[in-house]
Amino acid sequence: MTVRRRQRLVLTGSITGAVIVALDGTVLTVAQPALQRDLHASFGQVQWTSTGYLIAVASLLVFAGRLGDRYGHQRIFALGILGFGATSAGIGLAPGVGWVIGLRVAQGIFGALLQPATLGMLRATYPSDRLGMPLALRTSAIGLAAAAGPVLGGALVAHWGWRAVFFLNVVPACLIGLLALAVRVPTPDGRETSPATTTAGGNRTPAPRLDLPGACLLALALVCLVHTLVALPETGWTRATALGGAAAAITCGAFIRHERRTASPLVPLSVVRSTTVASALAVLLSASAALFGALFVSTYFLQDVLAMDPLQSGLRVLPLAVLMVLSAPASAVLQRRYGPRRTTMAAMTLLTLGILALSQLDRASTAPAISGGFLLLGAGFGTVMVTATAVIVRHVSADHAGVAGGLQQTAMNIGPTLGVAMATMLVTLTAPSATGHRPSGGPHWTGEAFLSAMGPALLTLAAVAATGALAAAGLPRRTADGDSAQPPAARGHDRDPAGATAVTSGD
Repeated sequence: MTVRRRQRLVLTGSITGAVIVALDGTVLTVAQPALQRDLHASFGQVQWTSTGYLIAVASLLVFAGRLGDRYGHQRIFALGILGFGATSAGIGLAPGVGWVIGLRVAQGIFGALLQPATLGMLRATYPSDRLGMPLALRTSAIGLAAAAGPVLGGALVAHWGWRAVFFLNVVPACLIGLLALAVRVPTPDGRETSPATTTAGGNRTPAPRLDLPGACLLALALVCLVHTLVALPETGWTRATALGGAAAAITCGAFIRHERRTASPLVPLSVVRSTTVASALAVLLSASAALFGALFVSTYFLQDVLAMDPLQSGLRVLPLAVLMVLSAPASAVLQRRYGPRRTTMAAMTLLTLGILALSQLDRASTAPAISGGFLLLGAGFGTVMVTATAVIVRHVSADHAGVAGGLQQTAMNIGPTLGVAMATMLVTLTAPSATGHRPSGGPHWTGEAFLSAMGPALLTLAAVAATGALAAAGLPRRTADGDSAQPPAARGHDRDPAGATAVTSGD
């Protein structure tokens, strides 16, 4: 098998895995009302079909990436995608909502195995200076899936019911998973990831142990954090949410202390101490929080203030997905020419301007004004996803590519949850009811009350995006040749011994 064919095979698997996960999330939203009616479920039970999945996947991403680093990303990818397909089939056959919730949690576990592996396989197969376009194609495919998901899900539910949206994943997942098991795709240098490493003298030594205590502490911290963020929109700040936030902070502190003391940390110190990786993660977290918070607010504006139906509001938001698809390949070219720092700062500026444009909307706003804001959001976010992800994957050695992918996916899962919770709290705190009191009990507002609170909420989210633009200043100034010359973050810092590589000039 030629090198090019290997790369195409890995890229196909990576894109397919990412698209299956993206489609699953978007079509489920459309199918939930029909699922609730068919299974006679409560609103809270239906919400747990999403919440259970989110908690499972977010809490296990980094550990799943570590498993890929140790046992091989292709093996973990095959296990994850086959399990994802099997649980999808199980949900489609589920007799009750309890089964659906349980299988969605299991699906989240397999999704956690799958997602970091899609990045780890690319890092292990492509040279570091040629990762930009594969990552761009992957991002474009995710944007296309996000755009097509609601339309495809609506058609499937209308003709064959809610179960059809879960059967949609089964065939492609099984085909790609079996192909990943059957076809061995070695890395360009012939190195295989295994539970043992080879020293300079040719001796085989055991790989570092898996940090199970650290994995449990991190999972517990993320479970508490995600559960608190999901509960906030419905309950607001209560004793339970406050305790959840405190538990997340305490467990996070315990995890950091454990990682500093253990001989085999879950997140290697070279990754933790890399200012480049930390800056890229901060950019992804702030960008995804700002985008999804703005989308949450904009959806209420379109449907509750402008009285559009879901299809009409979806068409207004469509420019965002279109620009995500188009901007991703362009961003790979831009970061090669202008470098990750300038490209990401410009993209975060576009994202900030898009949110500011949406904050100026009112009842008299025209379709071009609405679409213009979403165009800016799509162009900015699509570019940020590709550039920041490429920085993370490039600046971590291939041995730690799974951990890097897990951290990237964790930021992309926590960010939207944080953004929606922030947007809900902002609107709730600033939207008065007809009697002059703030509404309580979750996201339930009149059109006028929501319109009065929309501007301040979006301005705050724009400030979050602007913070991400500041974090982008920590990214490398140049890429391409610098990436191939610079050793990955393996010494606990971003500079080479001479301190003169092109990647870090100006850091």
